[in-house]
Amino acid sequence: MRIVYLESAREDLLWMRHYYEVVFSEGLSNARSQFHAIEQLLLANPFMGHKTHRKDVYEFPIPKTPFSYIYSVSTVHIAILRVWDERRGRGDLND
Repeated sequence: MRIVYLESAREDLLWMRHYYEVVFSEGLSNARSQFHAIEQLLLANPFMGHKTHRKDVYEFPIPKTPFSYIYSVSTVHIAILRVWDERRGRGDLND
């Protein structure tokens, strides 16, 4: 199994990069570690997130960051649909 980031997560990843490079650069190292750790946890336990209102879509918050992975699981990969900035609120989430 592997993790793939879908096109729908592209803008989220650009914002996350901007946030950690420009807005909160002192948090970059810790954030990288957290994201990597969660990716490894997802690979070992794909269903560890909580289910969302959409069928077969899960959410898992990334500790010590304001971001969450919104993802789905298939037999061959974990598809990251969004890397959601929780400070944006749920009304903006088009998952």
